[in-house]
Formats: sequence, structure tokens, C-alpha cells
Amino acid sequence: MLSVRLICVGKLGEKFWADAVKEYEKRLGAYCRLEIVELPEARLPQVPSAGEVRQALEKEAGLIEEKLPQGAAVVALCVEGRPMSSEQLADYLGRLTVSGTSRVCLVIGGSCGLSERVKQRAALRLSMSPMTFPHHLARVMVLEQVYRALNIAAGGKYHK
Repeated sequence: MLSVRLICVGKLGEKFWADAVKEYEKRLGAYCRLEIVELPEARLPQVPSAGEVRQALEKEAGLIEEKLPQGAAVVALCVEGRPMSSEQLADYLGRLTVSGTSRVCLVIGGSCGLSERVKQRAALRLSMSPMTFPHHLARVMVLEQVYRALNIAAGGKYHK
């Protein structure tokens, strides 16, 4: 069975986000072992300098790297990443498992994104959209898309 770790920088916050995440955790239980790791977002002033942002991203990168599972295919969610359809994501995950990779680690950065260091470790840079979304919503969206992809791979009808 595929093992999926979702590393998220920042706390979920409102109950409705947590409820949505719980729903997809429940659904994904039929397709994979899911683990969600929340990491603290580095504190920044209201109007941070480029140097302060860079420092914060590097601090977060260190925390992320500590949580990357050995041998996992790392997928960094970033706006400049590769856009994929749900079917393409299903195919990508399927190709990983056929090639012997049983662990996937998806990484969602905080409000300033991900450091280049984390992006360079990724087997795939994935873009959900050229639009920017809050990390709370991105977490729900990526879980939904992983569920959809695994359902497609299993021949399910959810995606239709």
C-alpha cells in the first residue's frame, strides 16, 4: 500500500478546514497510509525584507528536511511547478509505485512558499494553479486531488 506523508508549514486554524481534512483522511484510508505533519511557520514582521523572508524560508526548510522520509518521492507544491490534470497525477503516482517507490511526500510551504533548497530535493514540482491559495485551502485541495488520483488509478468513478 502506498504511504503518503503531507508536510504542511502552518497550522490549520478554523474548524471547517480541519473537518474537510478529516473527511479526506477518512476517504484516503482505503487507498493509502496517510500521515499529515504540521510544522510551525517562521514569524515575520508585517512588512518583511527580502533577507528576512529568505531567512524564514531557510529555517522552515530545515524543519521540512527533518521530516522527509528516507527513499520517498518528494513533491513540492509551488506556483512555478508543473500543472497536471487529475489523470496525469494518477499516472504519476502509478508510475512511482510500479518503479518500486512506495512512499510519497508532498510538501506545502507557508505564506512565503518554499525555499529553493526544498524545491531542489523534489522529484516533482507540482502547481495546483497559477493562482495563489492560502495554505489551509491548498491542504484540502491536495488531499482531494490525491484521493481523486488514487480513485482513478483504482478504476473508481469519483472523478467523472
